[in-house]
Amino acid sequence: MSKKMRFAIIGAGVIAPLHARAIVSHPEAELAAVVDAVPEKAAKIAEEFGAAHVYTDTRQMLQECDVDVVCICVPSGGHRDATVAAAEAGKHVLCEKPLGITKADMDEMIEACRSHGVKLATVFQKRTTPHALLTKKAINEGKLGKLVLGDAYLKYYRSPEYYKSAGWRGTWAIDGGGALMNQGVHGIDIIRWMMGEVDSVFAYTAPLIHDIEVEDTAVAVLKYKNGAFGVIQGTTSVNPGQEPRFEIHGEHGTIIYGDSGFKVWKTVDGDAAPLVSEGTAEGADDPNAISSDGHYILIDDLIQAVREDREPLISGEEARKSVDLILAIYESSRTGKEIKL
Repeated sequence: MSKKMRFAIIGAGVIAPLHARAIVSHPEAELAAVVDAVPEKAAKIAEEFGAAHVYTDTRQMLQECDVDVVCICVPSGGHRDATVAAAEAGKHVLCEKPLGITKADMDEMIEACRSHGVKLATVFQKRTTPHALLTKKAINEGKLGKLVLGDAYLKYYRSPEYYKSAGWRGTWAIDGGGALMNQGVHGIDIIRWMMGEVDSVFAYTAPLIHDIEVEDTAVAVLKYKNGAFGVIQGTTSVNPGQEPRFEIHGEHGTIIYGDSGFKVWKTVDGDAAPLVSEGTAEGADDPNAISSDGHYILIDDLIQAVREDREPLISGEEARKSVDLILAIYESSRTGKEIKL
């Protein structure tokens, strides 16, 4: 393997520049190639970030270009095919969220990477923020005691023009769902990571505002395996979009935080909220308003995971858990029944 790890980006849409910026900022990485079915889109990213090669076909790139890692940035329904092709070519994979849109897709992706001896990592950059890490640490240290409630309020807004901007948006076949599978999956990953595994869920979902086939509004009630309860609200229908908010309550304390910082940090031992710099409400209204800082951390982690031959911070097996929960929410909404996970 070359001294610098060589990356290719597959898919030159909205999220690709975040990957490209993180790659070129890393001293152990370089961007070698960009792939997109629309050559002009791939060429634009390649020119801006100094990639030498532009392709319109993923398999051709995998055959011809010397790369170590591929970043999968195609629409969600294409994650399986791109990941399996990369694994079969012996390339490590960093896949954008969600890992896949069906259980079968995720099974195939995980097995392909395992059987070909390559790493499979997933982008859930909200896990890397100081507020998330400090909250998780407090829970692990027992500062909140027995957990009672774990809630995620994920109230985004996306305009009608957003859904019209690409034919795959808001479809079951390619987007895999709506406000939960596309936007809310980050927050669903966070609350499940904080609270632990979910035992069952009961939910309502519907397109209340937008002319799309998937949900723009969802409410779910959760029972966690540790006995706690919780609520997930996920939308792209509230205008203006609100800052995502996570509320964790235990017998000994409460932590509430959003992208912009801690709102409540109270425990029986009297600890003050940790002093961390305040952030901004990323992507509440604008999908382009997202920092690449988290992507840098996850790219760095994958590089070190390859070099040290260890599991990435967010493996395929870990990343699928949020999708399994979303699929259970969809099943509950369709059937009107509580669904066990």
